[in-house]
Amino acid sequence: MKDIYTFVRKKTPPMNLSLLKEMCAIHAPSGNEIAMTEFILNYVKKHQKDWKHKPKVYHGKGFQDCIVLVFGKPRTAIFAHMDSIGFTVRYGKQLVKIGGPRTETGFKLVGSDSKGVCEASLVVKKDHTIEYKAKRDFDRGTELVFKPEWRETKDFVQCCYMDNRLGCFSALKVAETLKDGAIVFSCWEEHGGGSVSYLQKFLQEKYDVSQALISDISWVSDGVPAGKGTVISMRDSLVPRRSYIHKIIHIAQKHGLSHQLEVEGSGGSDGKELQMAEYPWDWCFIGAPEQFVHTPDEKVHKKDIESMIELYKVLMKEL
Repeated sequence: MKDIYTFVRKKTPPMNLSLLKEMCAIHAPSGNEIAMTEFILNYVKKHQKDWKHKPKVYHGKGFQDCIVLVFGKPRTAIFAHMDSIGFTVRYGKQLVKIGGPRTETGFKLVGSDSKGVCEASLVVKKDHTIEYKAKRDFDRGTELVFKPEWRETKDFVQCCYMDNRLGCFSALKVAETLKDGAIVFSCWEEHGGGSVSYLQKFLQEKYDVSQALISDISWVSDGVPAGKGTVISMRDSLVPRRSYIHKIIHIAQKHGLSHQLEVEGSGGSDGKELQMAEYPWDWCFIGAPEQFVHTPDEKVHKKDIESMIELYKVLMKEL
């Protein structure tokens, strides 16, 4: 009797998203990114021993709350902003937006002040001004952010601040195998920028780097569905140099990597500061598309997260 062999194809284990869940719950609105800064520094210190190559870490004086990781001989830099949108307590119960959060009565908000934890709900008034509703008044200048509520299904993850904790998560996954390259964790992106120009100058002058990939989160739209791959943005409110974009698209096609091409007339990212800074840099926005942008319910397909990380790993080798 002939032997009968049963071949079982190994299933790829699901991606562990516990790190992303933890990052989405960190309080780090624009201008107060220090909690994310400390989290990433501690994460790098703890986990770099398991990475294929150990980076040089730049932070502190001259970098404000930003971080730059440099591996080997970098040719390309990944930029991922650490900050989130939110709200600042003005006078009484008035709120002022940090960045461009969507506002809807009932959204849950959290923060802290001199009296302790702050919990509130958002109120949109008839004149379109916004306030918070809470059991007590909060200190003037208190920052409030969306209350994190992690939801996960077979295909999707959903929580506030996928933009841009997912961009940071992707960058840290790329760091595990990165040989030559730089990873920049920037500040203030959601509220006008301000850090990228000096970070760009540092990388240009010290390492002669002059091209970037923007690890940020895009939108599900009429031309970009969820689950069909990460987005390579051909333009948003600014127009990057076309030859650089074509080079990236060619690499993605050559390796058969799932991706979608995006064309938008609005929106921006750290690429905007790069294009307007002192030195000439090429840049391209690449990120997973999400639904319910700038709300407590930002939703991303797991396949698009995997696609984003895979594409970044290849691009950092070939660019």
